[in-house]
Amino acid sequence: AVVTNVELDHQEILGPSRREIATEKAGIVKPGATLVLGETDADLVPIFLDAGAGEVWRRGSESSGDGDLGWSNGRLAHGGRVVDLRTPGAVYPDVYLPLHGSHQADNAAVALAAVEAFFGAPAPDALVAEAFAAVTNPGRLEVVDRQPLLILDGAHNPAGARAARAALDEEFSGVGSRILVVGLLQGRDPEEMLHALGVGAIGVGADGAKGPRLVIATRPPSPRAIPPDQVAASARAMGVEAVAVEGVADAVRRGVEMAGAADLVLVTGSLYVVGAARAALVGDLETHH
Repeated sequence: AVVTNVELDHQEILGPSRREIATEKAGIVKPGATLVLGETDADLVPIFLDAGAGEVWRRGSESSGDGDLGWSNGRLAHGGRVVDLRTPGAVYPDVYLPLHGSHQADNAAVALAAVEAFFGAPAPDALVAEAFAAVTNPGRLEVVDRQPLLILDGAHNPAGARAARAALDEEFSGVGSRILVVGLLQGRDPEEMLHALGVGAIGVGADGAKGPRLVIATRPPSPRAIPPDQVAASARAMGVEAVAVEGVADAVRRGVEMAGAADLVLVTGSLYVVGAARAALVGDLETHH
């Protein structure tokens, strides 16, 4: 049984608090199973420890060396990062992950430990290196074009939005300004999501990276979409210029047109938005190239 982490999502089904969501997720643990646990919150870990697993492998905090699994010595590399991964059975130095965001190193450690638990033995170094080097994750901090830098990220809750912002601050702080193309579904607080994405922030993040200078609100292709005018109004109330553009493809096009060659355009807020943007962009890029 594998649990990465617990955040507030699907609260109408899973419950209003992280403890209730953790209790629901702990239901995947069968008696006697090995549980690979990526959640490190001291308030939630006991819920999983009491779920009936025969053995629990716990992820440690970054670079601390505690826990049964984790990663350390992370450094940025072209298109991702290189890390040392640790499982209960082995240490794997200099593993290249072609993914953006330090949270992906957490995920990699959990995934590798899960393989070890399933097979009852560490995986061969060469296999680990080959497998991780081949990983793709479309729509998750995916760079689809440059000049301007155009990134798709399916962050659809505040925790995902904070992770996306942290990755941009760490890995793309050298760009000019940021433009957000964002569409949200009902059940999300636009102001909370925009705040998590850095709207209204000044002098935050790596190298003093600032918040977005422009928000282009759009409508996800879903009946649960929040009207773009409402999202744009929230952004303006937070002190950032904002416009509403109905169609996702048109909104992305507007963002690219309003960006300079050194700027960054982030398309986010819903997997529906990212899916529609990706379908339009891949076609446009293939035609262009």
